[in-house]
Amino acid sequence: MAFFESEIVQTESKKLFEDYQSLVKMGEQYGKFDREGKLLYIEQMEAVMDRYRIFLKRVELSDDFTAQMSMEQLKGQLGNFGITQQQMFEQMQKTLDRMKAQIKP
Repeated sequence: MAFFESEIVQTESKKLFEDYQSLVKMGEQYGKFDREGKLLYIEQMEAVMDRYRIFLKRVELSDDFTAQMSMEQLKGQLGNFGITQQQMFEQMQKTLDRMKAQIKP
């Protein structure tokens, strides 16, 4: 069975995308959150980023042709912005770390 045909992979990727989209939409109101709300938002975003990192590692480690092509496409898209996958995650973490620093008591 192809990697992306797996019910588990489809469920996981759908849930990951939905959770990320929900957080992005919620993030539009981030400035209105109290300190605890901001901390919760950051924690949830970090959890989604961890899940995304794990998902991409699974894709990367798969020997399925479509999975490998997907990784190549991602690398190409990121390359258009002059960054690697590792740099993308590092940048996301730096952003979340700055957000945390701004709300410290």
